[in-house]
Amino acid sequence: MQYVNPIRDMQTIQAMKEELRKHSIRDLLLFVLGINTGLNLVDMLNLTVQEVWDGQSPRQFLFIKDEKTGEEKAYYLNSKIGDVLNEYLSGKDWNEDDYLFKSKKDGGPITRQQAYRIINHSAREIGISENIGTHTLRKTFGYHAYHRGIAISIIKSILNHHSTAETLKYLGVNKSEGLPIKVDVDL
Repeated sequence: MQYVNPIRDMQTIQAMKEELRKHSIRDLLLFVLGINTGLNLVDMLNLTVQEVWDGQSPRQFLFIKDEKTGEEKAYYLNSKIGDVLNEYLSGKDWNEDDYLFKSKKDGGPITRQQAYRIINHSAREIGISENIGTHTLRKTFGYHAYHRGIAISIIKSILNHHSTAETLKYLGVNKSEGLPIKVDVDL
């Protein structure tokens, strides 16, 4: 497996969203869900409609049981995810047991390889020359969460890492970067 990078620039994230939207709302949802939750790819691909949709609107939280620890984790589905979920699921005839990222071929979930092709192709289309893959989504989530003031211990927990040093290395965060961290309490 090759090393991939987070997408650090907000304009590049927006360009990725626009490029993915051209292909399909499903592909856009894959990207938006990944960069806003930090979910690993296998968990995302195995999601069913009922886990994120109550029949009329997006759920506020997604609950996933960790295979290793048996612990159930909650992932917040923010308004960016909600908007794309609304667009993707509203007005269509979905069964609650359908995979969220349903393959057009067989009704099962898209494969990891297909998810990689979707993300990598769109990255190339907008001119990203760095190594980009499905792990880019998790890294992008963690990188931006860290720079917006989320405690590294929380990010470490979401990403299921063993140490904060592992998480900082994974995100490509260098303590000597000197980038300010935004802590916006917004009271």
